[in-house]
Amino acid sequence: MTAEELKNKQQIVNLLNSLKELCEDAVKNMVLPTAVQKGDTKVEKRPPEIYKMRLTDSKSYKKFAPYEIIQLVNTNHVQKPRDAPRYFATVRFIFCVTCEDEQEGSMMLLDFMETVHARLLNDVRVGKLFLLNVNEPLEMLVYTEDSAPFYGGEMVGTFVLPGIEREVDWNGLKSQQIGKRI
Repeated sequence: MTAEELKNKQQIVNLLNSLKELCEDAVKNMVLPTAVQKGDTKVEKRPPEIYKMRLTDSKSYKKFAPYEIIQLVNTNHVQKPRDAPRYFATVRFIFCVTCEDEQEGSMMLLDFMETVHARLLNDVRVGKLFLLNVNEPLEMLVYTEDSAPFYGGEMVGTFVLPGIEREVDWNGLKSQQIGKRI
C-alpha cells in the first residue's frame, strides 16, 4: 500500500504499528531481567517486548515483564468549513520491568521510559505519516506504589495524523437545515 492509500485507511492501526516499530528499535539493545517463572533456575535477560493495545493475556501480566503496551486513548478530528482537516490521536505507553533489587528495578524502569521518551522527542516523525505533536506535553508518570519486584510507569503523548478530507459541499449544506443547525 502506498503512503497515499494509507492516508485515508486505518490511520490509528498504522500509527500503533509505526509506534511499535519505533519503540522496538529504540529498546532493541536494552537487556532487562525477565519475570521468573515456575521451574526457572536463573533470571533470563532480554529486550522489552512491545504490545499494541493489550497484553496477550492481561491476567498473567507479571509473566510478560519487561514490556511496554502502546494504547490508543482517544482521537480528535476537526474540519471547519473551508479549513484543512486536523486529526490528532492521544496515545498512552505503559511500561513494566521486574527486579528483586528495588532501587535497581526503579532505575531500570526510568532508563526504559527515558529511552522511548528521548527517541520520540528526537525523531518527532513516526513512520511516514505521523508526527509527535510537540505543541502538547509528552508526559511521564512513574507509579510510586509498593509493587516490588515489579515497577511500572506510563507516558502519554499526542500525535498528528493526516487529516481525512470530508467530501461535503459546504455551499449546498447552507441551503439545507439539519434540525435548525447548519
